[in-house]
Amino acid sequence: MESKSRRRPAGAAVLREGVTDAIRAAVVDELAAVGYGRMSIENIARRAGVGKAAIYRRWPSKLPIVLDVVSALALYGMPAPDTGTLLGDVRQLIGATARLLEHPLAAQIVPDLLAEAARNPEIAQAAHAAMRHTQRAVAAVVVGHAIERGELAGDTDVDLALDLAIGPLYWRLVMIRTERPAGYLDALAAATTAALSAARLS
Repeated sequence: MESKSRRRPAGAAVLREGVTDAIRAAVVDELAAVGYGRMSIENIARRAGVGKAAIYRRWPSKLPIVLDVVSALALYGMPAPDTGTLLGDVRQLIGATARLLEHPLAAQIVPDLLAEAARNPEIAQAAHAAMRHTQRAVAAVVVGHAIERGELAGDTDVDLALDLAIGPLYWRLVMIRTERPAGYLDALAAATTAALSAARLS
């Protein structure tokens, strides 16, 4: 007879990764289909093919689920670049961000969350933390490497660097929703690098 110490834990002690992934995928589909306001735990469970209890074992309500998914999307395909130059790193960072914002699902989800954030301070604060902090961590690595190489001043503001690199993309792709012209990312990377480097020379 198998001893108790070797028995597989049951219930909440076991959170199968496959189930968690299915729930996250269902959340993305549900957000894209109906938006945050109409999203429900029941519909997420139905899309994922699980019971509601499986969701509540992982998240207490729909807001933490969405923030978890948004954080994952913010980091999707965005490892900290290390090309050896500030220009190369900035180009990779904005390229990854552009691919994310131009993804069909993200194009539907991000504007909806921004609209919800305007109505709900809790969502605004949580979404800001989820999206801003993840991208800021990547920007901090880029700035840190550039400082080590002598390309940027030691007191370079990471938040300003992120605003310069990413802000125009959010404005063009999320706010006014216009296509970027050919060469736009290269031009944006060059302009961002020039602006940040100018501070070192001033």
